[in-house]
Amino acid sequence: MKLYLRIWRQKNAQSEGRMVDYELDDVSEDNSFLEMLDILNEQLISRGEEPVAFDHDCREGICGMCSLTINGTPHGPQRLNTVCQLHMRKFRDGQTITIEPFRARPFPVMKDLVVDRTPFETIQQAGGFVTVNTGQALDGNTVPIPKTVADKAMDAAACIGCGACVAACKNGSAMLFTAAKASQLNMVPQGKPEKDRRVLNMVRTMDEAGFGNCTNFGECEAVCPKGISLDFIAKMNRDYATASLKQLLGTPV
Repeated sequence: MKLYLRIWRQKNAQSEGRMVDYELDDVSEDNSFLEMLDILNEQLISRGEEPVAFDHDCREGICGMCSLTINGTPHGPQRLNTVCQLHMRKFRDGQTITIEPFRARPFPVMKDLVVDRTPFETIQQAGGFVTVNTGQALDGNTVPIPKTVADKAMDAAACIGCGACVAACKNGSAMLFTAAKASQLNMVPQGKPEKDRRVLNMVRTMDEAGFGNCTNFGECEAVCPKGISLDFIAKMNRDYATASLKQLLGTPV
């Protein structure tokens, strides 16, 4: 395959970026998208040019690092997949592919295709914990959890924090991510003691980070590589309303 690549290049967070055009020949349709970028970088390095910086780690669809917008869609044209799981057979010979970093105010571009997603870590740290007694680990069956609840909590826990939901949302909202991270703990017995405090802290931290609000267009669910449902946003809104009312009435949260 021969490809025409338009890639966002930016020296650092303080520099202005621009689109740069590249041509790449002999790309196998069996290459992953990140392997294609590896081939490009090998050629750039051999010519003494600066390689394209992009995030990656596991390359197995687990880490959420490969945050690229491909032809206007976070993670590219294949649904329920990360960029590292996208293969070049999804593109045509001679096609022009535009590659940009995720675009959102709370995700500043650090270099080329690399963005800073520290605000996600801050949100999770605001409520991603449970209070337990230290000591020997309890047996897995000590706290019974109905299978329907466990399955739903695991659906929320599937979120890998990639940020595609934010990049796709016209408001730059992190509601889907925050809802998933809050719900995975709020739904199980171990997370109930901190439920109210958790949702209040996480939503407040999300707002302070500069993320927008949700207006239910559903772009976030459409591009989420793990298929996280909008239902979790509805659940978080209910939990937040309940916790806010308790706080207003002076009930400890």
